[in-house]
Amino acid sequence: MKLLSFKIDGRESFGAVVGDEVVDLGRRFEGRFVTIVDALRADALGELDRAVAGATGDHALADIEFLPVIPNPPKIICIGVNYETHRNEIGRDPSAKPMVFARFPISQVGHGEPMIAPPESGTYDYEGEIAVIIGKPGRRISQADCWDHIAGYAPYNDGSIREWQRHTPQWGPGKNWYKTGAFGPWMTTRGEIADDQDLHLKTRLNGVEVQNAKSSDMIFKIPELIEYCSTFIPLEAGDVIVTGTPGGVGVRREPKLFMKDGDVVEVEITEVGVLSNPIRAEAV
Repeated sequence: MKLLSFKIDGRESFGAVVGDEVVDLGRRFEGRFVTIVDALRADALGELDRAVAGATGDHALADIEFLPVIPNPPKIICIGVNYETHRNEIGRDPSAKPMVFARFPISQVGHGEPMIAPPESGTYDYEGEIAVIIGKPGRRISQADCWDHIAGYAPYNDGSIREWQRHTPQWGPGKNWYKTGAFGPWMTTRGEIADDQDLHLKTRLNGVEVQNAKSSDMIFKIPELIEYCSTFIPLEAGDVIVTGTPGGVGVRREPKLFMKDGDVVEVEITEVGVLSNPIRAEAV
């Protein structure tokens, strides 16, 4: 399945993509599941899948407003410097453990919604990434068991305000500006993607490819990340682990390449879909 969160006629819901239409699962399961997180907590992906099989869509994709795939995640856990190409371009020494920071839900937008460039910065940078959505909660999850805890995968753009990222060794301010990150258009569930499949990640700015990598290029692979993160904090259904960006970020290019008003940025996971967002200057 391809699950997404959306708004239509002022109502928020979630559903499944069938061709160029959406099966409105929020409406069909009204009273039981309001969001994807509700369905994950109830371990109901199989039930949703059966409801979608043979169903006719309720809305055209063109008519909905995409929300972040998981609008209300309990946690967004981001991983920094997790590709050798990125580590090399920033000149950072290897780390024995994953570099972890947090992102807040209010910093995200959905597919098609403008990512906002604040007037305080001229260094708004793209970071195409693979997001892993947790379906089954757990603590101290072993690498061998990690796949059973994954609900699905989605493109993510960890848009970063570089000056604010560098104010201190803690990256939080640079990674959490209002509506600077994007998450979508949908998540492809684990059943559609083989465990440990080599996912292909690409980022394009105004149609020009700026990042290209495979999930096998990660320094710390998805099982390692789940094991590490679940050791220091329990993982919950609906948690999102954003697994890091490859080389090619704008701040390390010559000349530097930052996102600005009027640009369009795309993050593609070939096996999942394309997240596309225009860049808009913040009105102040």
